[in-house]
Amino acid sequence: MRRIYFLVPTVASARAIVNDLLLARIEERHLHIVAREDTPLEDLPEAGVAQKSDLVPALQRGVAAGGVAGLLAGALAVTFPPAGLVLGAGALLGMTVFGAGFGAWMSSMVGVGLPSSRIEKFEMAIARGELLMMIDVPRARVQEIEALVKGHHPESELEGIEPNIPLFP
Repeated sequence: MRRIYFLVPTVASARAIVNDLLLARIEERHLHIVAREDTPLEDLPEAGVAQKSDLVPALQRGVAAGGVAGLLAGALAVTFPPAGLVLGAGALLGMTVFGAGFGAWMSSMVGVGLPSSRIEKFEMAIARGELLMMIDVPRARVQEIEALVKGHHPESELEGIEPNIPLFP
């Protein structure tokens, strides 16, 4: 999946684009809109915590760092076992999994409180009243969806494509 970013000037334009995308068989769960807090989105699909915060990148970093730390702690525990205990590969694996889980948990708590680094570059446009529309589409349909939006709604501005989006959330 790829994420396409569009800036849209009005709620009416966003609603028309959403309707066109729904007719093009893009599910509503793949549409995310970020707007100023005083902008009424009504029935438009508002971006959730995963899109508005730095949750996913923080989670990825936490799993990696925690997994490495757990692996190192497990290697130390296996190499220098405490008080005559015999530890094997199970302890190493357990420490690695525990470290990755702990790192994911801790970093996600931090990441959910930080604004998205991906959306930061659009903050000025959002503050001016524009709406940021994020559309998640399969790689094979990126050009088709870009052409659909630009062809039917020339007032929208293509702002780029994110190469890979996570499979969750």
